[in-house]
Amino acid sequence: MLASTTPSMAQTASARVISRRRSIGLLLALGASPVFAEDELDDLAKIRAKGTLKVAVYKDNAPFSSGASSDMLGLDVALAEALAKQLHLKLALLPFDAGENMNDDLRNMVWKGHYLGYGPADLMLNVPVDKYLMQQNRQVTIFSPYMRQVPVLFHDPRKLGRVNDPDELKGHTLAAERGTGAASALMGHHSGMLRSQVSLFNSGIDAAAAVLRGQADAAYVLRSQAEAAAAQAKAKPEEFLISPMSLTGLPENGWPLGMAIKSSYKDLGQALDVAMKALRDSGELLAMFKTRGMTLTAP
Repeated sequence: MLASTTPSMAQTASARVISRRRSIGLLLALGASPVFAEDELDDLAKIRAKGTLKVAVYKDNAPFSSGASSDMLGLDVALAEALAKQLHLKLALLPFDAGENMNDDLRNMVWKGHYLGYGPADLMLNVPVDKYLMQQNRQVTIFSPYMRQVPVLFHDPRKLGRVNDPDELKGHTLAAERGTGAASALMGHHSGMLRSQVSLFNSGIDAAAAVLRGQADAAYVLRSQAEAAAAQAKAKPEEFLISPMSLTGLPENGWPLGMAIKSSYKDLGQALDVAMKALRDSGELLAMFKTRGMTLTAP
């Protein structure tokens, strides 16, 4: 008996799906409206169909993203612009206020959206690339680190020379950014030995600037903040020192910063990886750091 040549229902259905995808791709290539076919597209194709990459960035997070929402500046803003350009898309920034913790930010800006009705974005920047954070947030993919954040001591060499031990800060006026891990570590050192010496500022850049203005002998801030403050003030190299200093409660080598997308956005993730590599290889990423007086630290 001869085998039947009639296609099975599964084969027929599969052929229809392939045919629809080919038709959609042809229509998109010809410039036809993709609205009718949105359910048929993968994640990157949907974004391309809209023509815009929506990127979430923190408000008031200098030197990465700060200023009026309509005219934000900073490293993350420049990076978002470059990534969108690499993907041949327009950029739409989605600035947002930090939540209680990173889990809140990832939920609101990456995979679910805020209860007030904004978000999620296609991509979020300035996300710690941390295994524990990844385990807590299975709905997102955190990847492609582009720098390393490192807490440092930014100090006036005329008032405080090289510091080898945090105990050497005793008796000196100190500055830190309010509400940060660096401020908590500094004030909590040796059961609060330095607490009375610490003044808190609204940002790490403000804390570092206090050193340059002579209001503090040293500031415990992120290296990126210290370097940006020095660049903004056009400080001369002899006017400040940046010393490594590890305090209990903070990673000794800092932490890498990367990007986050929905875990289902496989195609977008691959495209962003390629785009980031292109920015590194061309020197464009390095230039973003140099123009802001910042060091591109290996993630």
